[in-house]
Amino acid sequence: MDYKQAALKVLEGIGGKDNLVSGAHCATRLRLVLADNSHLNKKANEAVDGVKGVFEAQGQVQIIFGTGIVNKVFDEFSKAAKIETATKEEVKQVAIAKISPFKRAIKTLGDVFVPIIPDIVASGLLMGLLEGLGKVFPSLAAADTFTLLSLFDNVAFVFLPILIAISTAKVFSGNLFLGAVIGMIMIHPNLINAWNVAGMESIPQFSVWFGLYDIGQVGYQGHVIPIVISVCFMSKLEKKLHQFVPEVIDLFVTPLITVLVTGYLALTVIGSVFAFAENWVLVGVQWLIAIPFGIGSFLMGGAYAKTVVSGVHHMYNVIEAGMISADGINTWMPIASVANVAQGAVALKVRDKKIKALTILASLSAFLGITEPAIFGVNIRYMKPFIAGSIGGACGALVASIFNVGATAYGVTGIFGFLITTNSAFGYLLTLVVAASVAFVISWVLGVDENR
Repeated sequence: MDYKQAALKVLEGIGGKDNLVSGAHCATRLRLVLADNSHLNKKANEAVDGVKGVFEAQGQVQIIFGTGIVNKVFDEFSKAAKIETATKEEVKQVAIAKISPFKRAIKTLGDVFVPIIPDIVASGLLMGLLEGLGKVFPSLAAADTFTLLSLFDNVAFVFLPILIAISTAKVFSGNLFLGAVIGMIMIHPNLINAWNVAGMESIPQFSVWFGLYDIGQVGYQGHVIPIVISVCFMSKLEKKLHQFVPEVIDLFVTPLITVLVTGYLALTVIGSVFAFAENWVLVGVQWLIAIPFGIGSFLMGGAYAKTVVSGVHHMYNVIEAGMISADGINTWMPIASVANVAQGAVALKVRDKKIKALTILASLSAFLGITEPAIFGVNIRYMKPFIAGSIGGACGALVASIFNVGATAYGVTGIFGFLITTNSAFGYLLTLVVAASVAFVISWVLGVDENR
């Protein structure tokens, strides 16, 4: 392909170089921040040779070219636009200012939880593997090696508050080690483990704030939002102290005050308030999933893809982490999984060779858990496939509710979801089959308007 020509057409399609604020590229996409997104001509950019999809997310216009192509197009694009190459992080910072406070908060939560997904996945996979081996070979469960490995399978969940604290400190540019200390304070072994509270008749109390009120001597195992809020506060306090404390004593005074103030507030105010709020959110979500006849799961399965389009789907990481921390079972994963698979199962009756090739690649990606190419590259463009995928996701989620499908981790969906599925592997398979089949049939019946 002619990379220079493609770059010039993209530049024209975004309203010219005067409408470009900043630009960078990742492994597959151009990531552009525009002064006025109303000047974006999506249809013109979608027609550019090599483009596999165009969408707007988190204040950026993202144009998918694919690995090995995007960097060459961007080289020509930056020359034509006469811009300096920016990093992805720099472009993100420019884009953040353009999005609403609500979406900015959701994005921040995603930035906190996405980096710790590998830890959760590793523990979840090991937990599922050991559980399966223990059922197939009961004698194996008595072996020392099995017992030793069992120490590994829940370690990420036991110390999840510390992982969250470190990640939160990084997001808010705080000291990672001070963040870890705050996480450790909130699950200190001298506090009663939160998972053991249910069986206690009475809970010892601390008298705090000069006897103003009492709090239970209970840790924050199984909680996520109180940790995020506490470390967010810590990071901001640390920055302020660095500004005012003289350099000669900054090394000693700033960490001391930061830990003392944040730790006390975390245990006496922040933790109590936000743990209460978090519990109500989890109760609400679990109540929806538990609505009789799978009605709640049906509705959420149908709405999931819409939250991906709006960019607020990162909030589900918080819900899933809370579910796993609370009782070890993530019942949201199958809902996300069938919604993803359904968006990839659409059948487009099109003649355009470019769109046919894109559909195959996008479908494969969705079956592996990444739906953006399918949603933004194909389904939203023609809308009917998106509707079909949403209906398929709703039907698949209904089946998941009936079979009580859950998972031992989060961050893995689609075909790879079998590795972390608990309760019913057959039920999980059936949810995927139903979601894909319903989406396929409806999209085939509805067809597609190629002139959109």
